[in-house]
Amino acid sequence: MEHLKVKNSLRVGDADTVVPFVPMEPGKISWYACGPTVYDKSHLGHARNYVSTDIIRRILIHYFGYKVNFVMNMTDVDDKIIVKARQQRLLEHCRQQARSPEEMYQLGLDAFRHYARKYVRPIDTGIGDLDETNYADRKKRSYGKVLHGKKLRGNGQPGEEEAKIKMHLENLDAACSALQSANVFPGINEVLKPYLDSTSDNTLNTEDHSIFTDLTQHMEDLFMQDMDRLNVLRPDHITRVTQYMPKIVDFVKRLVDKGFAYQAQGSVYFDIAAFQDAGNTYARLRPESKNDKSLQDEGEGSLSHSLTGKRNPGDFALWKKSKDGEPFWPSPWGNGRPGWHIECSVMASDILGSRMDIHSGGIDLAFPHHDNELAQSEAYFCESGKGEHTWVNYFLHMGHLTISGSKMSKSLKNFQTIQDALDTAYTPRGLRIIFLMGKWNDRVEISPAMKEQADSWENTITSFMRTVKAKLADADLAHGVESLSVGQQGNSSTDMLAELQEAKKDVETALCNSFDTPQVMRILLKLVSSANVYMADNGNLAALETVARWITKMVGILGLDVNAKPPYENLGWDSTIAQDADPARVVIPYIEALRKVQSEVRQLYLHDEETSALLAQTGQEEFESVMATGTRDLEKLALPYVRIMSRIRDRLRLLPSSELLDVQRDILPLTDRIRDHDLVNVGVQLVDQADKSPHALALFAPAEELIAARNEKAAREAKNAELKEAARLEAARIASERNSQRSIHPKDMFLKDDKFSAFDQRGLPTQIRSGNQVSKSQQKYHLKNWLKQKQRYSDWLKEKYGLDSHQYQAFDEWLRETEAEGEGE
Repeated sequence: MEHLKVKNSLRVGDADTVVPFVPMEPGKISWYACGPTVYDKSHLGHARNYVSTDIIRRILIHYFGYKVNFVMNMTDVDDKIIVKARQQRLLEHCRQQARSPEEMYQLGLDAFRHYARKYVRPIDTGIGDLDETNYADRKKRSYGKVLHGKKLRGNGQPGEEEAKIKMHLENLDAACSALQSANVFPGINEVLKPYLDSTSDNTLNTEDHSIFTDLTQHMEDLFMQDMDRLNVLRPDHITRVTQYMPKIVDFVKRLVDKGFAYQAQGSVYFDIAAFQDAGNTYARLRPESKNDKSLQDEGEGSLSHSLTGKRNPGDFALWKKSKDGEPFWPSPWGNGRPGWHIECSVMASDILGSRMDIHSGGIDLAFPHHDNELAQSEAYFCESGKGEHTWVNYFLHMGHLTISGSKMSKSLKNFQTIQDALDTAYTPRGLRIIFLMGKWNDRVEISPAMKEQADSWENTITSFMRTVKAKLADADLAHGVESLSVGQQGNSSTDMLAELQEAKKDVETALCNSFDTPQVMRILLKLVSSANVYMADNGNLAALETVARWITKMVGILGLDVNAKPPYENLGWDSTIAQDADPARVVIPYIEALRKVQSEVRQLYLHDEETSALLAQTGQEEFESVMATGTRDLEKLALPYVRIMSRIRDRLRLLPSSELLDVQRDILPLTDRIRDHDLVNVGVQLVDQADKSPHALALFAPAEELIAARNEKAAREAKNAELKEAARLEAARIASERNSQRSIHPKDMFLKDDKFSAFDQRGLPTQIRSGNQVSKSQQKYHLKNWLKQKQRYSDWLKEKYGLDSHQYQAFDEWLRETEAEGEGE
């Protein structure tokens, strides 16, 4: 096997360099991943982070064979949590208070103005106070460029600044509409919460931590549900900040005792200068950002801007003195709470010790969070005279998920929750495929084109695995054909297996190259495309099964089959029934479908021995034989009943029509109904084989998938029928108009046109309304059209009445008279 290499963020300056991965203990990996700050529902950006992390973890475990000790935290103490929980509680109190409509309106207006002044100040400037009547004009004046999808300043694509402005404007839009209505709730909520927080005088009793834990526990539960739906493996250890307070205090105290931290006005800060003076390196991951004040402030949190006493601007809080309205815990420095960065250092070190193989998280955490984690942990574990301490060997940073060029973010509110995405637009497998198609450390832009590409990949892989499995079942080889010799099947089989071996080698190379999953996805797709060509040429099943089983193993390793379990030795998407499910009850829908089909066929009163034999079968004996093997594979359990239904349909289609004239009109609709309804409704797709085999292939698939496809087909057919009928009616209308035009006597064709006021004996216009004569060029133009109409009218009379008719003779006489008059003139 090739040696695994990874992209290590600690190798600053080597953006594209991969380095050999060598764990501290052969065969084992210690790994800490930064978990979510649980203050809101998780969004697709979180899915990108944690699914990509899960993919790497699965590859390390199930492909490379490592034993991984995976630790993830839940940040349940944080400025964002405090603000949201506090504001939510204040809003609840506000809604419970009795206010007159006038008082409620005034409160909403005050909040509206406060929000605009704080977040989009230009809107609050102008003649007179801001209110719901002048808001729209001021918004357009101040942020017209942003509203039209442009940058606020300069050229280029809009970014996070514009996304934040749009978010604030959306909140103000909702509030403005609420102020114009009789009920200000819930439209006013988002602007009211920060206003209440700023005017509450900290009346909440924050000794009661349930204000905050009610929120965090609920959001943690939702997060774990999302991860389960996404087929993300549960961590081996989950840590929570609220469970680590004594250990955090001890950790900070040790840093103070070693001279790497200092107390100031009830808070404790990490002393970057002291750390560096001791020969250590600060900002290993992002040295270019270590003086970035905006990132430093973001890392400290929105509630910490008023804390003072830092020796240097870059020093960061290890322990924060709690202000009124904030939760607190006891410490040697007074009541307070931990800084964000120290939380991960303490929890990771408690489980994994003084050194770990891998630390991971989103790329946005690199500075200051991960750099500060590294500094304080190295300071904690370093020993005098032994040089710098290595706390993390490999740092893996997952790339952003972006939407319209901006990072998807809770704070920007430009996100779609995982729950909503899975309920409306994506499947867990489809979403994982999208992430697999991008490198784990690169940015992924979510788009309809990317989804379409992922769907196409999934459909190709799925169709291949289902077809191979169905061919095995059709050949009565339900247990596979691995025992058969593929070497005796000719050169084509040898070539197919050689291509498989080449694909295996290429996949290993890709995975050893820092988990290059986009390349793996291309290799799998190429192999399946070749196998499909081979299958179309009637390739032997032994080679096809070998390919399909390896494909199944790889999609299992990548986490694409939510039901599959390692070592992924099945064929196709796993269809194992739940452990507590009774197989005899699980197959009842198939039994009922079979009985329905047999009942409908009996009503045809066919005199055919083979059909009668199929109608007598129940499938029960074969089902019991399958049960005896101990399998819990739904497809194998259901196959006895599905096979009978499929063969009944096959037989009906083969019956000689000459002997069944009286029932032939009923047979074909029934065979279609068996295929499109009876079998589809239980999750079976029948595919007639191109080689004119008497048996249709029975492919198992989720019933909802097949029903959706059937409904889509019906909708398309209905739409096509509607368009066809509309085209027929239009053609009839045009034909009717043409026929109506043909029936007009040439002498009358210009009479209804009010542009003309005089005509000759043939009906040709000679004078226009103004009294002027028709010009010679117009006379020629009208004569040309008159001659055409004369011929059309003549033909129409022939068709409708005949040459000898009175009508045609009268027209012919009129023509001769007009021609004679013309000659006389």
